[in-house]
Amino acid sequence: MKGMVFMENHNMRLNIINIRFLLCGMVLLAAIFLLVLKPESSHAVLLDAQPQPAKPPTDGKLRIICFGAHPDDCEIKIGGTAALWAAKGHHVKFVSLTNGDIGHWRMSGPALAKRRCDEVQRGDKLLGVETVILDNHDGELEPSLANRRLVTELIRDWHADIVFSHRPNDYHPDHRYTGVLVQDAAYMVTVPFFCPKTPYLTKNPVFMYYADRFERPNPTRADVVVGIDDTLDKKLAALELMESQFLEGGANGNINLMPKDAADHERRQKQVRDSFMNRDASTAKRFATQIVALYGTEQANKVHHAEAFEVCEYGTQPGKEELKRLFPFVP
Repeated sequence: MKGMVFMENHNMRLNIINIRFLLCGMVLLAAIFLLVLKPESSHAVLLDAQPQPAKPPTDGKLRIICFGAHPDDCEIKIGGTAALWAAKGHHVKFVSLTNGDIGHWRMSGPALAKRRCDEVQRGDKLLGVETVILDNHDGELEPSLANRRLVTELIRDWHADIVFSHRPNDYHPDHRYTGVLVQDAAYMVTVPFFCPKTPYLTKNPVFMYYADRFERPNPTRADVVVGIDDTLDKKLAALELMESQFLEGGANGNINLMPKDAADHERRQKQVRDSFMNRDASTAKRFATQIVALYGTEQANKVHHAEAFEVCEYGTQPGKEELKRLFPFVP
């Protein structure tokens, strides 16, 4: 009798152990199944939903996307050229990777972010371009995987022919990391299983940098210089609307810059206007040789204000004919 009780208890323990092993196996299989189908992973792709190529637009117009670190960078660097594209019916989008929420000496946070958003949207409307401002804190942009994915998706969604950004050796950390993020996306936009839910590009865009004044480790090379005299007034009017940054001095301003009356406001506006006119005039003088090569001597003499751009080594490498197609307003 005791032997029978022992055997029953032993068999019961074995059954319990077997059930535990079975349950553990089921949990493990379920975990593996969920891991394979995990939607937020760029490696997880449903077996019946392979990545799809993007369908190119059919309107025959160029599509240009410009990345800046802050709400005003694109407008400063490429506002005149963007207005030239827009005037010909091409599609231009300005993307700010931060919301600019510390870019003032007296105010900050959500109130400043909203103010800068309002200013830049009104300015971009004058230029004829679309506006996107991402909700990253000013001064805290990082070249993270999440931001790389976001930049990649923005370029794909826009079906970009050309992508612009700061160079990665710019003075401001947000500028540098904007350049790094765009560089990191320059190949990934064509990789089907990176961000697989966003249709991938079958042709890599041309990637280009804005011109800057920094010499180390290498100075700007001006592969394309665009005369912007025809759209200069439009660019200046857009920049004048960004009073938090220019009329009031932005992050490095002070109380002495605040206009005291209407006459003082007009004086400060003229200072801002003259400053940007001189900046674009300086670009035209700096790259005068390249302007002559692009425009010919007679037309080059009519170029007094310019914006300049360098072709990035990543992405499609355009020849002379392709650059003519992409910049139809340059002879």
